[in-house]
Amino acid sequence: MRRGEKVAINLPVFKDDRTKSPFKDDLKALGDTGESESAALPDHVYMDAMAFGMGCCCLQLTFQACNINEARTLYDQLTPLCPIMLALTAASPIHRGVLTDVDCRWSVISGAVDCRTREERGLEPLKNNRFVIPKSRYDSIDSYLSVQGDPYNDVPLVMDKKIYMKLREADIDHLLAQHVAHLFIRDTVSLFSEKVDQSPTDSDHFENIQSTNWQTMRFKVPPPNSTIGWRVEFRPCEIQITDFENAAFVVFIVLLTRVILSYKLNLLIPISKVDENMAKAQKRSAVREEVFWFRRDITSSGEQASDIPIEEQYGAMTINQIINGKDGVFPGLIPLINSYLSGMDVDTDTHCSIQQYLKLIQKRASGELLTTASWIRQFVRQHPAYKQDSIVNDEIAYDLLKTIDGIRTGHCPELIPSLVSKTTESIPRAMEKVYCKEINNCCDS
Repeated sequence: MRRGEKVAINLPVFKDDRTKSPFKDDLKALGDTGESESAALPDHVYMDAMAFGMGCCCLQLTFQACNINEARTLYDQLTPLCPIMLALTAASPIHRGVLTDVDCRWSVISGAVDCRTREERGLEPLKNNRFVIPKSRYDSIDSYLSVQGDPYNDVPLVMDKKIYMKLREADIDHLLAQHVAHLFIRDTVSLFSEKVDQSPTDSDHFENIQSTNWQTMRFKVPPPNSTIGWRVEFRPCEIQITDFENAAFVVFIVLLTRVILSYKLNLLIPISKVDENMAKAQKRSAVREEVFWFRRDITSSGEQASDIPIEEQYGAMTINQIINGKDGVFPGLIPLINSYLSGMDVDTDTHCSIQQYLKLIQKRASGELLTTASWIRQFVRQHPAYKQDSIVNDEIAYDLLKTIDGIRTGHCPELIPSLVSKTTESIPRAMEKVYCKEINNCCDS
């Protein structure tokens, strides 16, 4: 294998009243010859295969932009929101039948597909490899793409200089050229023999590398000979138990993109601070217990912000402050969304449905409702068969899955607020007006 050794994922175990200390798996009982034993850390849950990461679920959104500049703007402006949304959607506290001290899947997948050699991880001097690469190919992004975002690129970017120069010679601008050259410091994960030789106009080789750089955001170039335009993919969210919750987070992010573009919001903070936020977002109960770096004045344009030192443009905020706002300190993302909606022609049914979704986000952010991860952890710890030893046995796992299945069609007040929706099966009047004008050209009122 490319890495030269098995992947080694170590998640800190959740220390309950009767958790063994030190906590350590009996890996010999699983057929270990000693390799896993040496890689496993005490008081950690050890995993050693790609399936532990790629078996996880997630919620991803792809947005169509009107042109390349709008795509760059969305890519950059959504980046600081990635750790915030990861924490809000946290849903992965159990791994290998053990309660862990993290709430998210992110570091598990990152470790599961980490194909860097010891040289590339900086553990040995470079001899057979070209680069020391700070992150796994599954991780947060390393650079902004817009001119407005460039001053916040404070992390040295590892890139293939030959590819960078070739792109620059083809009149690709510096920011996009370094982004692509950074993607190509990786080797392919898989390549079919019939795809090796391709025409110069084919993009399969590019898509092979692009699609296996699994980052928090993805900048999607239009494929050749296609009407598909510039797109941006938002990738950090964890999957939720119900369709309602998943819809709520999708609607929230979609509305936020409209607010960002309409109000010309500026959410940018240094890339290094986004990295710090990503680490915090995965911690247990991050929504309630952690503070995150976030931009103080998100209504300032790039020119206005240039007069203020970058380190003074952001501060530590709770997720409750970021989402719901705090008087005199920060407006809050949902109040801005509501301000935007108040100026739109939104019919009552649609507005009521949207408010149900936003209420879920607001209550998750305030801590009034549990995240999925916190609810799962609470369920396990309150189960009669749980022995306060961090072990999730078969009986607990079965009952958890049965309960989750019931929640999908029932109600859980700890997770989801009471719903009073006026949404009907009929087409809302506002949409009917648009349909008539654009399709039938028949309505004037």
